[in-house]
Amino acid sequence: MKKVWFITGSNRGLGKSLTKAVLASGDTVVATARNPEQLAEFSKDYPEQLLTIALDVSNREQIHEAIGKAIAWPGRIDVLVNNAGFGITGAAEAFTDEQVNRQLIVNLWAPISITRAVLPYMRKQKSGRIIQISSIGGRVGNAGLSIYQAAKFGLAGFSESLKNEVAHLGISVTSVEPGGFRTDWAGSSMEFANDVPGYEDTVGQMNALFTSGEFLPIGDPDKAANALIEISRTPKPPTHLVLGSEAIAILKKADEARTEEMQKWIKLSLSTDHDEELSPQEKVNDYLKRRGLDF
Repeated sequence: MKKVWFITGSNRGLGKSLTKAVLASGDTVVATARNPEQLAEFSKDYPEQLLTIALDVSNREQIHEAIGKAIAWPGRIDVLVNNAGFGITGAAEAFTDEQVNRQLIVNLWAPISITRAVLPYMRKQKSGRIIQISSIGGRVGNAGLSIYQAAKFGLAGFSESLKNEVAHLGISVTSVEPGGFRTDWAGSSMEFANDVPGYEDTVGQMNALFTSGEFLPIGDPDKAANALIEISRTPKPPTHLVLGSEAIAILKKADEARTEEMQKWIKLSLSTDHDEELSPQEKVNDYLKRRGLDF
């Protein structure tokens, strides 16, 4: 059966590649952008499969209006893709309050709000796929990206919790966590805080990477789009989907470091329990067993 997709930020980057690939596959797309005129190429080629809607994801009223229009047109939303977003780089203390608020609104509040608005329809359908475009920066922190990654860590956590809430309703949730892809994320979609002395060797290196003109990510957004279509058709999609060899390498290294740190401090960690006649390892095993996580 053909699916109906609702994709935010359809006019650029991964959202544009995904919109193109979904339409080419024969599915229907509700494509949103702040300026829907930028979606004219799709309207011309796929007039029967496409509805374009103006949507500023930071506008609560527009969110509900857009979803209402989408539901009224094809009558359902099968796949929600929260893709719209932008990056920001700088020292944590250097960001203005406006920059912090806008980053958290667009990259965290908006996907949560859109998801919450779509869930009642998916619940009634007893089916649906929710795909959140997070980042490897939602799993691993980097100097210079603290506010952007605060939003992405939050989105990944929201998505993982939500998956456990809605699975029995026939709704799946996947947090997609790409590494660098050849989109305009580090170009026109990137903002910068003012420089602050003392961060030259940390934040300064990240700024230099993005402003050098030599930043060439390895990821192909068209291939990422095909991967998203694949998980939309998979009976049991992953909770987390890491995209790109760069992201896999970063995550493996981070997981090893986290495991090493946990083991180093595990005696202190376990010392905070109420006194029981259990060894530290027995405490761990007992906890896992009670949570159904023992192996």
